[in-house]
Amino acid sequence: MNYQEFLNKTSFTYEQLLDFSYGRLIDNPPEHFDARLPAPPFLMIDSILTIEKYGSRGRIKAEQKILSNSWYFQCHFPDDPVQPGCLGVDAIWQLLGFYGVWRGALGAGRAIGCEAIDFTGQIRPHNEVVSYEINIIRFQQMKQNGASLVIGDGNVLVDNERVAAVKRARSGIFKGITYSQYRNSAMANYNFLGSC
Repeated sequence: MNYQEFLNKTSFTYEQLLDFSYGRLIDNPPEHFDARLPAPPFLMIDSILTIEKYGSRGRIKAEQKILSNSWYFQCHFPDDPVQPGCLGVDAIWQLLGFYGVWRGALGAGRAIGCEAIDFTGQIRPHNEVVSYEINIIRFQQMKQNGASLVIGDGNVLVDNERVAAVKRARSGIFKGITYSQYRNSAMANYNFLGSC
């Protein structure tokens, strides 16, 4: 798809998110379009169901299917598998960064914090779907340095029951911070399950 089609799109499939992770989604990216989502197995989103903007605010709904053999269940914890809560928080940051780029921010995204995290449940191998609902409180592009900021309140739900709330999560998009010298081949032989 071209860049304008990307900016106008209101939902994204797993294949499109995967292409975005590897820099293949947009045919004609503008200069400084360095944004990526994490690649699997760290990509915590299977689809973006809706992504909306209204003024400096917006909304995102996304989900991920639970696989009972996911890498984190293999090591967190032996004989007591549970998805680490930090992965749900990271999914919120991933979505905030994606939202900023979808709004036209240029550069690469980075998580920069949150005010509070409350866990009220767990994600287990028998669960089916994790849903993410984020209300964007503020999107701002800073003209003086070209950076952008996205702030949102997010909920993590498993099978329609809230298991975490993240207040005022923040992701930034910055120019000139990518480390493209790192060789992807260094990761080719890394065994994720063997590291647990």
